[in-house]
Amino acid sequence: MKTALRTCPLCEAVCGLTLTLDDDNHITSVKGDRDDPFSKGFICPKGASFGHLDEDPDRLSAPLIRRGDEWVTVSWDEAFAAVAAGLGKVIAEHGRKSLALYVGNPNAHTVAGALYNTPLIRALGTRNIFSASTADQMPKHVSSGLMFGDPVAIPVPDLDRTDYLLMLGANPLESNGSLCTAPDFPGRLKAIRKRGGKVVVVDPRLTRTAKLADEHIFVKPGTDAYLLFAIVHTLFTEGLTTVDVASNGLDEVRSAATPFTPEAVAARTGVPADVIVRIAHELAAAPTAAVYARIGTCTAEFGTLAQWLVDVINVLTGNMDRPGGVMFANPAAPGPRRTRAFTTGRWTSRARQLPEAFGELPVATLADELETPGDGQVRGLVTVAGNPVLSAPSGPRIGSALSNVEFMVSVDRYLNETTEHANVILPPPPSTQSSHYDFALLGFAVRNYARYSPPMLPLGDRPSEADILARLSMIAAGQDGDPMLLDEMIIDQTLRAAVGAKGSGVEGREVGDLRADLQGNSGVELRLDMMLRLGPYGEWSGGGNLSLQTLLDNPHGLDLGPLESQLPGRLLTESGRVELAPAKMLDDVTRLRESLERAPADIVLIGRRQLRSNNSWMHNVSTLVGGSNKCTLQINPLDMERLGLTDSATVKSAAGELIVPLEPTDTIMPGVVSLPHGWGHSGSTQRVAAAHAGVNANALTDDAVVDVPSGNAVFNGVPVTVSPVG
Repeated sequence: MKTALRTCPLCEAVCGLTLTLDDDNHITSVKGDRDDPFSKGFICPKGASFGHLDEDPDRLSAPLIRRGDEWVTVSWDEAFAAVAAGLGKVIAEHGRKSLALYVGNPNAHTVAGALYNTPLIRALGTRNIFSASTADQMPKHVSSGLMFGDPVAIPVPDLDRTDYLLMLGANPLESNGSLCTAPDFPGRLKAIRKRGGKVVVVDPRLTRTAKLADEHIFVKPGTDAYLLFAIVHTLFTEGLTTVDVASNGLDEVRSAATPFTPEAVAARTGVPADVIVRIAHELAAAPTAAVYARIGTCTAEFGTLAQWLVDVINVLTGNMDRPGGVMFANPAAPGPRRTRAFTTGRWTSRARQLPEAFGELPVATLADELETPGDGQVRGLVTVAGNPVLSAPSGPRIGSALSNVEFMVSVDRYLNETTEHANVILPPPPSTQSSHYDFALLGFAVRNYARYSPPMLPLGDRPSEADILARLSMIAAGQDGDPMLLDEMIIDQTLRAAVGAKGSGVEGREVGDLRADLQGNSGVELRLDMMLRLGPYGEWSGGGNLSLQTLLDNPHGLDLGPLESQLPGRLLTESGRVELAPAKMLDDVTRLRESLERAPADIVLIGRRQLRSNNSWMHNVSTLVGGSNKCTLQINPLDMERLGLTDSATVKSAAGELIVPLEPTDTIMPGVVSLPHGWGHSGSTQRVAAAHAGVNANALTDDAVVDVPSGNAVFNGVPVTVSPVG
């Protein structure tokens, strides 16, 4: 028996795990790491099932090539040769503009996804870049980019010091947090209440999080922007503003808020005017306060406006960039800093002319690019850890459109609803054979922290996920070879930029000397060591002595201290000030104002987070399915009675229809139904998933409807009809 320490890679909470392995290297026990200074022993059902997921007998262990209707196991060299031939043929016949890349949610939880997807994008040489971000969080990136100049400068609630927390569309007791990295989110919320603070949850459902809060407020789906604007209106009209950060646009925001009085939005939101006014007063009066909104508000018709208004309120109440308010994390291994202010619409999609945001196009137009004939039609597709047939709007349409692809390669652990259309599948190794560092997630942490997990077990004769993506990048660039060549090129470019940057800490030093100092057993470790040394706590930056060796010497992780004020230094706006009234936000206010009088639908559909799931890729673990983790349509009993429903119902939208089992509950407000996404595994080769197939909720979501400023898909507030089956 032996023990290994590891960061859990299964959600955004980055909890530390203590794993026990037997003599055959099978995981026999998974517990929370009590010595981790951030998670302190917290563990959820997903983390407890780490061993079951890692050793899933249905996950692929060798490359597959599709020959006719059959899958054939091949060697890695044969698989990469097939990729080179397939991509090369598409490029030769149709050009690089016919290529596309889709990157899925699990990439945020891997070092390979963080370090090698950007080189892959550059190597492919196409603007057809799609990811799960436009089915999830792009509104927050866009609003932050417009306000702060940097789309990853996302302020997070300082949970451990705040006196008042207002959460909208967030259910961290199920999600474990999102764009807010906070292990033991439940414990942190309880601590707010224990020290005399208040937690208020605004949600169409009485979620597990809402039950823990001091107050739950029902709100009609998709109306968060109206509610937030009414709070802004109240702050201005009642003289409750306290702006402590240098900013532009205060008068413009005041003017934009004028039509959205609490009385004007009350009927549309379902929140009484006096409650809106009270919440505004409580935010302004609290010693410290934070407003935090997540996926329920992002995946709505006015998602970017809602995210913008969240931080407008944080600024107006004096809670931006201050302890107990919302603050910016200072990650130990940051990526390259942007050199210009953020903008959107640098290019548009071919079929629908939807604008680019943060370097990618909306996944809501992926099917259009696959289906629409003509110059630039997508003929070659690369997917990395993604399943858009289940996770994207109008998912079944994407599944059908994949038949138009001449060559498709997928880097994925499973043969799933998307990868079944591929020509080649390249499976990454299990987590136990992979290194781990949370490059992306620690940029949203509620406390500065760093932890590195080296591989627990040797790779054997298979490549790491990093090497798979690196070699795929080289093949796409027409330079197939040793993946280490790519790492050395990136290291050299990064060091040359650092020594040439004024005030960098290594300004003027020799690149060769710096490269000689780097330590590590792989390209990943060498690059991590470089980033740590150049980062804010690193020995090369003068901020400390942090390096890869420091983290190896501290396997439980390092607490780097509470969040600290970072403005104006974190800003990349041209003015050097927080832009409260970006033109693209004010332009979209017109659309919001015009829709205020629109008659609402009788019933609307929303999604649902599930504690023992993380989208579609965790439905093949027996310990995680069943119980509350099932595919049902939650509906208020009053709606069941008035619609004459029994055990199941037919649900129709503009995009499609489903027959779904019903789960009556008074935890959801009348006029709203809820269906979790990621299901729909009928016919899957994943045996557990197939036995708990469920239905694909994205047969109901319409890819024709997006949040305009960000292009994000709309999954919440979808008009539907619900009727008896038959």
